[in-house]
Amino acid sequence: MTTGIFGGSFNPIHNGHIALGKAFIEQAGLDELWYVVSPQNPLKRNMSLLDDDLRLQMTQMAVDELADPRIKVSDIEFHLPKPSYMVTTLNTIVENFPDRIPVLLIGEDNWERFPQWYKHDEILSKYRICIYPRENGNHRLVQSELPEGCSLIEAPLFNISSTEIRTMVAEGKSIKGLVPRSVEQFIKKKKLYL
Repeated sequence: MTTGIFGGSFNPIHNGHIALGKAFIEQAGLDELWYVVSPQNPLKRNMSLLDDDLRLQMTQMAVDELADPRIKVSDIEFHLPKPSYMVTTLNTIVENFPDRIPVLLIGEDNWERFPQWYKHDEILSKYRICIYPRENGNHRLVQSELPEGCSLIEAPLFNISSTEIRTMVAEGKSIKGLVPRSVEQFIKKKKLYL
């Protein structure tokens, strides 16, 4: 079973993440997709993160709202040593779920930083990688310039980020239409990001 791995802080998950997940499944020919909620990104150590369980809950709510049995949420990185390194996550998935073949999804901005990733050469040699465009990417990637096992996916560009959503909430602005409805209600109810 081919399993797409979409890792992130999801602080909070937003409609761009959802649209991207759907595009990833279709274009990469996946059987399923896992939103892997990360407790700590080694390259974003100074970022203040909402509690792990709250971010996991919101991601699960968003996926429940989708009602697509192919799309799941994983807390696998919560049970791994910190900081979370993607190579460890991928290798753990293969060890614990031998019927799964992980395919990694990363943004163009992360691809540009990919040489800084821990054991990036191991990831490249063992796993397929799909790269999606980011609005703030400095240049457009070309398939012919990518290493073997890497491919581009065409995904809708969303000019919104989790950082902007947190700022909007803190400023009392509406985030309706930017996040799934259940996530919007949860943020209001729990008074998150204020």
